[in-house]
Amino acid sequence: MPIDAAKALAAAPRTGDIAWDHKDIQLYHLGLGAGLPATDPDELRYTLESKLHVLPSFATVAGAGMAMLGGLSAPGIDVNLAAVLHGGHSIELHRPIPVKGLATSSSKVAAVHDKGKAAVIVLRSAVADADGPLWTSDAQLFVRGEGGFGGDRGPSVRTEQPERAPDRTVERLIREEQALLYRLSGDWNPLHADPEFAKLAGFDRPILHGLCSYGMTLKAVVDTVLGGDVSRVRAYRTRFTGIVFPGETLRIRMWQEPGRVLVSVTAADRDDAPVLADTVVETVVETVVEHA
Repeated sequence: MPIDAAKALAAAPRTGDIAWDHKDIQLYHLGLGAGLPATDPDELRYTLESKLHVLPSFATVAGAGMAMLGGLSAPGIDVNLAAVLHGGHSIELHRPIPVKGLATSSSKVAAVHDKGKAAVIVLRSAVADADGPLWTSDAQLFVRGEGGFGGDRGPSVRTEQPERAPDRTVERLIREEQALLYRLSGDWNPLHADPEFAKLAGFDRPILHGLCSYGMTLKAVVDTVLGGDVSRVRAYRTRFTGIVFPGETLRIRMWQEPGRVLVSVTAADRDDAPVLADTVVETVVETVVEHA
């Protein structure tokens, strides 16, 4: 059944309550590889409840993907889940995420783009608590075989990397069991755990979640460029361009510019095969207060 873009866009938002506490935060951080070395003060900010801060990419798992699942069952959207790929993701932070929260999530189809042989559905989730807005999250879902309905192609967002060498380059090992741990935060797709299912999907073994690479990358930027200060992240977006397997290594290149960090992520083990592209972390610019 073709996508009815007008019906999907006109549908009322779906709302629901979501909640989290320090255990959800710690589990998410551990799923990104936090905690090595276990007693490192910088890592304890991710793993020890008395020192805990929240990596902004936690927004992608809070509520266990309610916006994404709800959006794919919205009026006008009738697609084969096997044809759906996560093409990109962005989050905008309105203020730092608290360690414990009770909030309301409102999700809707924000856009439907016609790419010819495929459609791109943008699912937007706005989350707020009693103190006001917390974050807005956009998932761009690429649906093969659902284009050609006469809709707008949508924007083509490309971020040019500087011609100079990266300001920082770090490598992050993906542990063999990391996908098994990360999926406990809510993404139960067997593609990331079941070897037989992975073979049916065309892979010789399970692949890592794209949003795990997304979180690992943001943690690397926060730790190496932003002085470990998660509150300096204003927004974060990426485009998923390739896969990576548990046991491989992410190579994360960073270019610092005023108000943002540009990032390129590749699989170091496969001749720098692309993993994340057009990746930008928008930051709060530090100001220097001059005293008379």
